[in-house]
Amino acid sequence: MSIRVVVVEDQAMVRGALAALLATEGDIEVVGQAQDGREGLDLALSLLPEVLLTDIEMPVMTGLELAAEIQRRRLPVRVVILTTFARAGYLRRALDAGVSGYLLKDAPAATLANAIRRIRAGARVIDPELAAEAWTEADPLTDRERQVLRYAGEGSSSAEIAGRLNLSEGTVRNYLSEAISKLGASNRTEAARIARQRGWL
Repeated sequence: MSIRVVVVEDQAMVRGALAALLATEGDIEVVGQAQDGREGLDLALSLLPEVLLTDIEMPVMTGLELAAEIQRRRLPVRVVILTTFARAGYLRRALDAGVSGYLLKDAPAATLANAIRRIRAGARVIDPELAAEAWTEADPLTDRERQVLRYAGEGSSSAEIAGRLNLSEGTVRNYLSEAISKLGASNRTEAARIARQRGWL
């Protein structure tokens, strides 16, 4: 029986290359491809692949949000993050979202195929250097602070963020103030930059 895999990646060329690469493995079948987390979730629900391979940074829904949603819905789908982000903060959040694997895009092709086989068999596969680093610094942000800070980092005003999240402007300012304080930043832009560098955003 082939291992049924869905590939979720917003860059079309990378997505196609990953699918072609995996198709050369005799025991792996790519049953679907998606360009963002929302499409990936739809495919996970309709196809129920054994393994879902996803990037982190994508429009509409990130790979971490996708993993968390798959976990919340208790789908029998194992999620593997494949990313360029070698950041401990991302790995911690990925593990919290229940992922079965976290690999870097510069890993050899054989490493990815072998990881998929091991994960289908029930193992958890994490890039070893990142695994050692992941527990050195805890993420101080709450989910809501992270959400508000992400929008602020994209240039949204407090009023725009309030509208998007159905919050009052005062509440948004409080969340931003907390995040800025926790990160030792001087303003919202710097706070977003620090959080992104550490993989917390």
